[in-house]
Amino acid sequence: MALSSSSSSTSIFALALFTLLLIGSSSAQLSENFYDSKCPKVFYAVKSVLQSALAKEPRQGASIVRLFFHDCFVNGCDGSVLLDGPSSEKTAPPNNNSLRGYEVIDAIKSKVETVCPGVVSCADIVTIAARDSVAILGGPYWKVKLGRRDSTTGFFNLASSGVLPGPGSSLSDLIKRFDDQGLSTKDMVALSGAHTIGKARCASYRGRIYNENNIDSLFAKARQKNCPKGSNGTPKDNNVAPLDFKTPNHFDNEYFKNLINKKGLLHSDQELFNGGSTDSLVRAYSNNQKAFEADFVTAMIKMGNIKPLTGSNGQIRKQCRRPN
Repeated sequence: MALSSSSSSTSIFALALFTLLLIGSSSAQLSENFYDSKCPKVFYAVKSVLQSALAKEPRQGASIVRLFFHDCFVNGCDGSVLLDGPSSEKTAPPNNNSLRGYEVIDAIKSKVETVCPGVVSCADIVTIAARDSVAILGGPYWKVKLGRRDSTTGFFNLASSGVLPGPGSSLSDLIKRFDDQGLSTKDMVALSGAHTIGKARCASYRGRIYNENNIDSLFAKARQKNCPKGSNGTPKDNNVAPLDFKTPNHFDNEYFKNLINKKGLLHSDQELFNGGSTDSLVRAYSNNQKAFEADFVTAMIKMGNIKPLTGSNGQIRKQCRRPN
C-alpha cells in the first residue's frame, strides 16, 4: 500500500512537472514593455527613419501597414513576408509587383541594429512601423505589444492559397478570410479603413471602373483616364490611383464617406457598402471618426497577436531579408 502511494505521488509530481514545463515553453507573451530594458531606444530608431521616408513619399506609410497585414495573415506575424529566397512570399500572386516598403524596413533594421544589435526582431519592427505610419499620417497612436521572433522560412504556398483577400473579393469572402484569422466582421471593416491612405494599381481596379454599376459615374470616368480599358497586360497596369481620392495622405474616415457615395476604388472596398450586413458599420464610421479609430486600434492589436513566435521559437534575424 505504501509502495502504491509512493508511486502515485511520483506520478502526480511528474505530471505536474511536465505541465509546468509545457506551460513555461508556451507562455511567453507579447508585452508593451518588452524592450524597456533590452532596447529602450528602439522606438526612436524606428520613428526617425520612418519620418524621413514618409516625408519623401507619404505612400510608404500605407505600404508598411500593408506589409504588416500580409505578414500576419500568412502563418502569423513572424516577419516571413520580408524574406528573399525560393520560398519567398514576395513572389506569391497577392504580393508580386504589389507589396512595397521593404527598403524602408531594411533601413529601420539597420538603424535599430546600431542601437541594440541582435535584440529586436524584424516582425516587431514591422509592427512598430505600422503603428508609427498611421500616427505620422494623422491617425491614432497606441501602445504595441512586442516580443515576436522571426521565422526562418517564407511560406510561398500558403501566401498563394487564398488566405489573403484580394481586390475582387466579395463581402462573404472578406468576412470568411478575416474570421479564419480570428478577426470579427467589425475588425474587418475597421481594418479596411486603412485604405484611407495609399494607392492601388490599375490592374486591381480596372474591372470595377468599367464593368460595375454601383459606382459614381464621374468618379469612374476620372479613374479611367489613367487606366485605359484595353491596356491589360501592359505597363499601364502599374498606373496608380489613390484609394481615398479626397485625403490620400491623411489617415481619417473619408474612406467610409467615399463608400457611401459609391466612390470606393476597389470592388472589395465597395462591397462593404452595397446593401449588405456591413452597411451600418460603414455609416457609423463615416459619422464618427473617433469610433473608427478606436475600433481600428483594437483590430490592429488583435491582428498583431496572430500566431507570433515567442520564447525560444524562431530567431532574431540580423538582416530582415534572410535568416541568420
